[in-house]
Amino acid sequence: MGASLSSLGTNGSTIGPGLGDIPESCVACVFLYLTPPEICNLARLNRAFRGAASSDAVWETKLPPNYQDLLDLMPPERYQNLSKKDIFALLSRPIPFDDGNKVGVLQEVWLDRVTGRVCMSISAKAMAITGIDDRRYWNWISTEESRFHTVAYLQQIWWFEVDGEVKFPFTADTYTLIFRLHLGRFSKRLGRRVCYYEHTHGWDIKPVKFELTTSDDQQASFECCLDETERDDGYGNHKRGNWIDYKVGEFVVSGSERTTEVRFSMKQIDCTHSKGGLCVDSVFIIPSDLKRRKKRGVLK
Repeated sequence: MGASLSSLGTNGSTIGPGLGDIPESCVACVFLYLTPPEICNLARLNRAFRGAASSDAVWETKLPPNYQDLLDLMPPERYQNLSKKDIFALLSRPIPFDDGNKVGVLQEVWLDRVTGRVCMSISAKAMAITGIDDRRYWNWISTEESRFHTVAYLQQIWWFEVDGEVKFPFTADTYTLIFRLHLGRFSKRLGRRVCYYEHTHGWDIKPVKFELTTSDDQQASFECCLDETERDDGYGNHKRGNWIDYKVGEFVVSGSERTTEVRFSMKQIDCTHSKGGLCVDSVFIIPSDLKRRKKRGVLK
């Protein structure tokens, strides 16, 4: 009936076929070239589009080749009997995990909702931080500004060193590793965000060195002063009071190895001066061409 009605105009004249006449199989072929958000938007058009938007054949192409490895991080009852569309939705939410070497869940992995590519974040609590157990130097601060709800705050130290590593079956891609840092301590006061800089010092004297290495001998490094000497707008340093992403470098996963080990660090071990007033939140590992979206806060 839908086809016959679509062929009649208001005055009884014939018109061409409409969207309701397109076979579901043809719609599914088109969906293979669209992003998941586009597919979900088009699913509202009619029954054929809804059917194609639920097709396992369509959503299989949106999942990464190693999606079963991500599912294995969860109890089987969470994903058994799910359609491929529901599996994509499940994996698009952060999946907490540990790599067997640490206590507690201190890492998260998820699929980017637009591209279906693998992203990861690693908590400061999963890293080896010099002096972290001495409250004269470091404290843990609870905050909603971190996806792990806790950041490490440095009051003062001479030997600054943070190291971490992760082993994971990354899919073939080019990844960027980023440290997320904040100069100054922050809190909420009368509903407003307030920053304190009484401990913030020493980061404009010598640069911090960031490094990464991989199990297949890829290396990258970067140096910069965390506290710039130039001032902006008369209010002090523009890096202070903001979360800043520091890109350490890139590494390439070819897919030939079952797992890739990534080691990363940041150091300022010149003991001629102390430094302090720094929050260490996490490390992000994301596909390199998604970095711009990460900066805009789109990747969640």
